[in-house]
Amino acid sequence: MIAAESKYSLTWRVTPDLLGILNNEGYFEATNPAWQRVLGYHPSDIQSRRFFEFIHPADLARTHSAFDQILIGKPILGFENRYRHRNGSYRYLSWNGVPEGDKFFCSARDITEQKANEIALRSTEAEARFREQFIAVLGHDLRNPLAAISAAGRMIARSVQDQDVNAMLGTIDGSVDRMTRMIDDVMDFTRARLGGGITIERRRDIPLRPSLEHAINEIRLSHPHIQIEERINFDDPVYCDPQRICQMLSNLLANAVAHGSHAHPVIVVANDDDDRFMLSVINSGDPIPTEARDSLFEPFTRGLAGEGEGADGLGLGLFITAQIAEAHHGRLSFRSDRTATEFTFVMQNSS
Repeated sequence: MIAAESKYSLTWRVTPDLLGILNNEGYFEATNPAWQRVLGYHPSDIQSRRFFEFIHPADLARTHSAFDQILIGKPILGFENRYRHRNGSYRYLSWNGVPEGDKFFCSARDITEQKANEIALRSTEAEARFREQFIAVLGHDLRNPLAAISAAGRMIARSVQDQDVNAMLGTIDGSVDRMTRMIDDVMDFTRARLGGGITIERRRDIPLRPSLEHAINEIRLSHPHIQIEERINFDDPVYCDPQRICQMLSNLLANAVAHGSHAHPVIVVANDDDDRFMLSVINSGDPIPTEARDSLFEPFTRGLAGEGEGADGLGLGLFITAQIAEAHHGRLSFRSDRTATEFTFVMQNSS
């Protein structure tokens, strides 16, 4: 049987915690091998200097206060400070100290990794709060003034018959709509990049075709000189998020109007069968430049205007469209040559 002294000696040698006997002048009279494993010091390095010399300057005042408490016979439990490693870095230690006569028996545990995890968690929580606040600002603080401007414009339009004034009110209303769409895009970008992706609500109880036709008519109204040819070849509901699919179509049509030629119609093709749903937007005009293709679905990529009207948004349309495709577990692809540019979304049509 191992003698009690041998057991204590073995514990002293192999424990991962730093053990030491401290005198009332602040010198360690004995330290176990863990000091060298954790902090890199030989016992003589530790025992020849007051332990205050190893404390991080920012923790020095608190450590003096804790030492004063143990000097008057009070134990120290769970006291944390930073202790200098031999390589110059600092390690977080959690101390327990018990007075025994004129000596103090101390143990310290390295909690550096735990502290790093706590800091990372606080950072993550702070980022989450920032995301929530940022989205709240976009969704509330920016939308409300726009809603007030739009409402005021409608009230003035009902009471004023002047043609010039009504034309200016129409311009204001168009600007409000454009700003609202930009806010929607930035909110989607924020959710996609900071909040884990664009959210969708897939359902089968809403027919998709009328919604697609409505999205096409909105583009026709805002760009009456653009010809849009519809080839929508289904009537049954599609298992998808109808609002997001229409947002996708609007973005692709806006891209075709901005960068395509107006000499030929923009073509919208939509098919749904038992296996898959497919949506394509095709425009004529110059092909997408080679240097722009690799970053086409990246945010804030405005592209290069061809024969069309040029892009006047934030350059988020194709990025958001790609995110909508990904949220539906579908695939968004494109081809572009001298004959046409075609963006195609395909997803499996299953529940």
